[in-house]
Amino acid sequence: MNRRVPNTKNTIQYTIVGDGKMSQHLCQYFSLLEIDYKCWSRKQTINQLQSYVNKSDVVILLISDNAIEQFVSDNPFINKKTVVHFSGALSSSEIIGCHPLMTFSHNLYDLETYQNIPFVCDEGTDFSDIFPQLANPFYGINQGDKAYYHAMCVMAGNFTQMLMRDTATELTKKMHLPDNILFPYLLQNTFNFISNPKNSTTGPIQRGDFTTVKKHLHVLKNSPMEGLYKCFVNYAQILKANNQSHNSSNIKEQVQ
Repeated sequence: MNRRVPNTKNTIQYTIVGDGKMSQHLCQYFSLLEIDYKCWSRKQTINQLQSYVNKSDVVILLISDNAIEQFVSDNPFINKKTVVHFSGALSSSEIIGCHPLMTFSHNLYDLETYQNIPFVCDEGTDFSDIFPQLANPFYGINQGDKAYYHAMCVMAGNFTQMLMRDTATELTKKMHLPDNILFPYLLQNTFNFISNPKNSTTGPIQRGDFTTVKKHLHVLKNSPMEGLYKCFVNYAQILKANNQSHNSSNIKEQVQ
């Protein structure tokens, strides 16, 4: 990890391209730190974009992944500047990747939250050169690993969000329980994971209570969640088998 004291005297001017949630959050972050920037979207003219870019040092492309490289190709004047994208999965030989590992809602955050966001950058990128006024921790990974890295982020964050949303909906719809009844449970699960990531998992699958697991599968039969539950059961069994194999190998090595 790299983290540094920001250089508040080094003033770099930025052009932010895009007007989605990521753009709104970055504009908020820059505004809180009084960093000089202009924001452009497709609602404005290309002449306006060129005017912004001409006065900037860095252009940040916060548009959809599949539009990034084409946008630069269509507007070659951008290449005269340092060009950065925030995509977690895109690998580009021409555009620098700096991915903020955070979820961004419609509600803007406070300064401390923004400053604690880790950035995962293309290997060899010095985040502090591009963003000297930001104190965020940053890491470098090989571009060939980006798709795998991003898949892990999506499963950890987006998949859990889907599960939380749909299980809460089921409890409300079928049993008329309050839609926030899971909140304390989910918060404690998250806290336990952060406190002790390797040993925080609980529940019937973890403790091998397959009588309860079978009951769950019975009531979930023909539900979209049945297949999901079975996937987690299989996943847990694979992990357990791999762990036992690893421990067995360690014992053999020690004996030999």
